[in-house]
Amino acid sequence: MNLEQARFNMIEQQIRPWDVLDAEVLELLTIVKREAFVPPAYRSMAFVDAEIPLPGGENMLQPKFEARILQELMIRKHEQVLEIGTGSGYQAALMAYRARAVTSVEIQPELVAMARANLVDYGIDNVDVELGDGICGWPAPDNKARGIFARQAYDVIVLSGSVPTMPQQLMQQLKVGGRMFVVTGEMPAMSAQVVTRMSDTAFNTVKRFETVIKPLRNAPQPSRFTF
Repeated sequence: MNLEQARFNMIEQQIRPWDVLDAEVLELLTIVKREAFVPPAYRSMAFVDAEIPLPGGENMLQPKFEARILQELMIRKHEQVLEIGTGSGYQAALMAYRARAVTSVEIQPELVAMARANLVDYGIDNVDVELGDGICGWPAPDNKARGIFARQAYDVIVLSGSVPTMPQQLMQQLKVGGRMFVVTGEMPAMSAQVVTRMSDTAFNTVKRFETVIKPLRNAPQPSRFTF
């Protein structure tokens, strides 16, 4: 396989047509080599328009989806990012190139080991992959030892799986001006949304596109009680 031709085709035939037009995002897709984060058995699929299987029944998102997350969030160099659901570490690697630091939380030990190895092999040193369940929040690096789930701790939060309703605890961990990418809803109707914290008490939510992705484990479920 001609890797660079395949990468070019992925960008031009999958990602640009999905309204990813930010030049810096497109350039980053050529810098961070996606195939380095794909399990060896599926490396030939690194550039196809499909989700790629990962251990434990999880998967890498489609390349166009990963690129769209980057474009929607507009991460800046001084920002602290929290990712819920590390997978292979590829999305964390992309964000690491744009952020000050990334904390990525993964519930499956096998994926934690995979992501850490991938990131070390790629020479990325500003991502901290943590084993745990981050759906209800996560301590910021300066509060890690004390386990404090501080409010307004992160500039950017990314959920790599869907949740049935807005994750209120994570919203409270956004700084004012911070953004969160989240897919909400249940099969077969889900929406990708960007939540921006406007003030201590106000949030602005914008629906970006319809989609369907795997749910995050242990996501709080809405009440099913009826009279």
